[in-house]
Amino acid sequence: MALSLPNLYAKGDAYGIKYVEIKTKPSQLNSSFRCRARTKAALGTRSSAVEVPRQWYNIVADLPIKPPPPLHPKTFQPIKPEDLSPLFCDELIKQETSVDQFIDIPEEVLDVYSLWRPTPLIRAKRLEKLLDTPARIYYKYEGGSPAGSHKPNSAVPQAWYNKMEDVKNVVTETGAGQWGSALSFACSLFGLNCEVWQVRASFDQKPYRRMMMQTWGAKVHPSPSDLTEAGRTILQMDPSSPGSLGIAISEAVEIAAMNADTKYCLGSVLNHVLLHQTVIGEECIKQMEDFGEIPDVIIGCTGGGSNFGGLAFPFIREKLKGKINPLIRAVEPTACPSLTKGVYAYDYGDTAGMTPLMKMHTLGHDFIPDPIHSGGLRYHGMAPLISHVYELGFMEAISIPQTECFEGAIQFARSEGLIPAPEPTHAIAATIREALRCKETGESKVILMAMCGHGHFDLSSYDKYLQGSLVDLSFSEEKIKASLAKIPQPVS
Repeated sequence: MALSLPNLYAKGDAYGIKYVEIKTKPSQLNSSFRCRARTKAALGTRSSAVEVPRQWYNIVADLPIKPPPPLHPKTFQPIKPEDLSPLFCDELIKQETSVDQFIDIPEEVLDVYSLWRPTPLIRAKRLEKLLDTPARIYYKYEGGSPAGSHKPNSAVPQAWYNKMEDVKNVVTETGAGQWGSALSFACSLFGLNCEVWQVRASFDQKPYRRMMMQTWGAKVHPSPSDLTEAGRTILQMDPSSPGSLGIAISEAVEIAAMNADTKYCLGSVLNHVLLHQTVIGEECIKQMEDFGEIPDVIIGCTGGGSNFGGLAFPFIREKLKGKINPLIRAVEPTACPSLTKGVYAYDYGDTAGMTPLMKMHTLGHDFIPDPIHSGGLRYHGMAPLISHVYELGFMEAISIPQTECFEGAIQFARSEGLIPAPEPTHAIAATIREALRCKETGESKVILMAMCGHGHFDLSSYDKYLQGSLVDLSFSEEKIKASLAKIPQPVS
């Protein structure tokens, strides 16, 4: 008796049969393969389970031009590993400066990862139907972690490495609260004390994130605060300051630098953070193969860059090998457009100028963005690695205003069911734009989107949108010029 097509694939999966082995560029794939790939992709909405990666991928090893080194904030000379020791534990410093292609994930970290990883790759068939597009849309969903986002992918190893080096206390900053929640969760597992400076605008908008952090045992302060010199300086200038990630970083770094038993943890921007997040892309490559698909467009939101880099970097590796050739697009808010409006220059990672100088796309270290609802994207600079990859031409960037983002989020929630965090609504809006272009052209592109977290604690933002009171916030050209004028000039 002949097997139906779904039963045939189920039979093949049961016997471990591999339907497709991709060895050619997408343009070289014959029509027979594309037909089979589309048929398999149409059979279901979720990929089958893959193994959790046992190594993190370091894109630095494969870049044709190595990124510029960070510089010491006082001497302007390339920073040495020992210069970072007041802030970071030794193993994270090694990872920050590593040129190894892969770094093994400790078993203890893998054990915690298994609570939520591998995360699903889901085909958004209902969104496709709503948009009436021939495009096939997939999203990698990271909202199933205990903290509700991709952030524990780095919080867990950072907490574990600090614990292994007998660190007692860690401090950090957080914008929307995703990173602060993740680090609080990780510290609760390993018995570390955690103290968090949360950007004031988000502290006020998102009280449930603060409650999550406190439930996991963390101390949480609104930033700017009167607990640090950096915070007091800002409050003297503007007592009603909404804060920024740059200010919150200054406060946390100040505390870490003053206390020998305390280390600093960062949720984005730095190399080792993006390294940890590559478990997203490594899983996704295998899941796309399981669907029999090759992405034509890869889209992710960018603030500091960890979610975007985590998905995109493994695919860029395959692109550099000539195996695939997707368009890779970063999406940022129009109110804080570091890639699309900033300059590529050495700048401080914090407002007070305490961190090393990093070569990155920046709006100026004392730029304070308007209090948009995507608190995790309100950062003046972009991750140096993403900035470097952008300069090399391996990706592109666009900015989208928040009302269009929330419009897309409503379409996504009413078709796919999931309520996104404000940050990935930028990726959703860009995906909808691309899908509608496919509707106009008739192209059946494969769009892969990063869905980095849920919005269950962001419903006040949705309420403002639904009530019609959410407005687009932009930036002042004069404000950016004034901020850029204060960027240090360490090199000619």
